Amino acid sequence: MTASQRPVVGICAAVHPAAWTVWRDVEANVSQRTYSLALGAAGAMPIVLPPDEGGVREPDGVLDLLDALILAGGADIDPSLYGAERQPETQDTNLDRDRFEFALAARALERDLPLLAVCRGMEVLNVVCGGTLEQHLPEAERHLHTPGRFSDHEVRLEPGSLAARAVGSERVAVRSHHHQGVAELGDGLVASGWSEPDGVIEAAENPDRRYVLGVLWHPEEDVKSSVLASLVEASRSEVTSR
Repeated sequence: MTASQRPVVGICAAVHPAAWTVWRDVEANVSQRTYSLALGAAGAMPIVLPPDEGGVREPDGVLDLLDALILAGGADIDPSLYGAERQPETQDTNLDRDRFEFALAARALERDLPLLAVCRGMEVLNVVCGGTLEQHLPEAERHLHTPGRFSDHEVRLEPGSLAARAVGSERVAVRSHHHQGVAELGDGLVASGWSEPDGVIEAAENPDRRYVLGVLWHPEEDVKSSVLASLVEASRSEVTSR
């Protein structure tokens, strides 16, 4: 791999109304710039992936372009996708985004493509693997106390886990903004991080894959975090085979 061959990392985009210059309430593909800045600093080329029906039908057409995939944060998943009735706290779902990310995640797992799932992304990963979600955590205020602001709490990580290696320690202070969490873990996933003191699963991974990591916190919002850099490092072997 030459210096010009940067790993290409796809970031799944959210879909939200947006405003710029004279335009208001325009439906837009949205990705916080913190993701692309962190990936660029780690030596990768970030590309944003909007929901796309062609990608739902043929996810390989998208994944062939990538050396790694990020399932990014955002709004809640439609509960029908994990066989649940919608509760009042579940809001702002977007089935187009859900279907696109489910297709990419499922195929990325089959291809053993390095995959980092952040917040909502970890929930997508869990459901794709057959797990379920708790639609509103009993102590949700610990993880989302103010809309639009990140909460801070500690996470304990399993020694020797991918999560601990990605973070660089067995305990980490994280930036958090979620009200849902894992109910039943999906097939192949193991819990590797827990919030303190409430014990919510904050990290899950698949030890049978090269790099499949879900974190319920937001490492892209912490300039000191090494989590996204660990994904980039794992993706480098993909460059020569692409």
